[in-house]
Amino acid sequence: MPEATYHFPKGFLWGTATAAHQMEGQNINNNWAEWENQPGRIVEGQKAGLAADWWGGRWQEDLQRAYDSGQNAHRLSIEWSRIQPEADRWDDKALQVYVEMVRWLVNHKMTPLVTLHHFTDPLWLVETGGWENGATPALFEKFVRHVIPALKDYVNLWVTINEPNVYIMSGWVGGPFPPGKNNLGLAAKVVVNMIKGHAFAYKAIHELQPEAQVGIAINYRSLKAARSWFLLDHIPTKIQNQLYNNSFTDTLVDGKLNLVFKKVNIPEAAHTQDFIGVNYYSRDLVKFNLFNPGEMFGSRFYPKDAPLSATGFIADVPEGMFDALKWAHRYNIPIIVTENGVEDNKDILRPRYTIEHLHQIWRAVNFNWRIKGYFHWSLVDNFEWERGWTQRFGLWGLDVETQKRIRRPSVDLYEAICKENGISSEIVERFAPEIREKLFPGI
Repeated sequence: MPEATYHFPKGFLWGTATAAHQMEGQNINNNWAEWENQPGRIVEGQKAGLAADWWGGRWQEDLQRAYDSGQNAHRLSIEWSRIQPEADRWDDKALQVYVEMVRWLVNHKMTPLVTLHHFTDPLWLVETGGWENGATPALFEKFVRHVIPALKDYVNLWVTINEPNVYIMSGWVGGPFPPGKNNLGLAAKVVVNMIKGHAFAYKAIHELQPEAQVGIAINYRSLKAARSWFLLDHIPTKIQNQLYNNSFTDTLVDGKLNLVFKKVNIPEAAHTQDFIGVNYYSRDLVKFNLFNPGEMFGSRFYPKDAPLSATGFIADVPEGMFDALKWAHRYNIPIIVTENGVEDNKDILRPRYTIEHLHQIWRAVNFNWRIKGYFHWSLVDNFEWERGWTQRFGLWGLDVETQKRIRRPSVDLYEAICKENGISSEIVERFAPEIREKLFPGI
């Protein structure tokens, strides 16, 4: 049987993405630990607990698994509350753990990509008002200035803030994240402060490490008018797209924040992005709904023909990945896919989902868009925020009670792709034969 391969550029980064609170466990000093102890906040009352026990040392065996399976990069995050457990106290012993992690990666010729804020805040910061407080950007910069000197010999790629749009929408616009507020005025204040926090961090990193590459990771949601012929569907689609996808990253270009109904000049944020991190999971269709003012009179839903993940949380719409990359390309800077994956405990949808999304990335690469790498979410099952342990995103499964790692078939799939630096017809035939003809017609 004839064979063909979609190859990626030489030096392409192949990795998995993780986040501190979701993997480390044993943390009682941040806002999520406190949130988990409030009744009704987490599905089935679940808690992170040991998580994947990375703080207990099991990070090394998991990263060894990543290395053994051909990955040449890894994305991880630093837990602010461990490094600065109190406003006036630093824990350099905790910081040294992260030094050991990134040193291990470099020693194994794996490129570390480090995120400095991934959804969690120290309790002492929350008690001062958190990101609602105009003093927080400078406090974040102070934290960054403490971290960079320790890690800069090993890390050149930095994400200042992960998914600020998710963090803000889920925490201040009726969502399930702490602080659990529903206040658009406060949400706007948090946007401004997080943009300033990013800008302060960006400039601090470049002062301490001039050669560093610094960006943010945005959760891009592909939003399409449900009825292309109906003008009223396009209006909420456009507004939601501006608020959710564009507002934060556009400000890093020219320092002008556009929240549709509120505009703010933040000149210090202009030209503070060396690359853009794209987190893409799914697409929504948007339909005009006069009775849904909270979402700008637009109701969102998944395409009817899209396969759904186990809990219905994600629809498999790979074309949305191309939309995300096209959106990112307009910033004219390098692009890294910093997250992409699907919750799938039985590992039935994941092979198809992964291959089809990577194929869309390959398409974009062939337009000479500067896409430098792909980080699959995630390496091992982890604590999925308000959804607890009910969703399993790992290539490796995790038995939370015993901490046993469970090798899913997608481990072998991703290993084959990483080692091939591409998607071959043989790989598709082996792991997702149902889409072979779609990806390799006539072969």
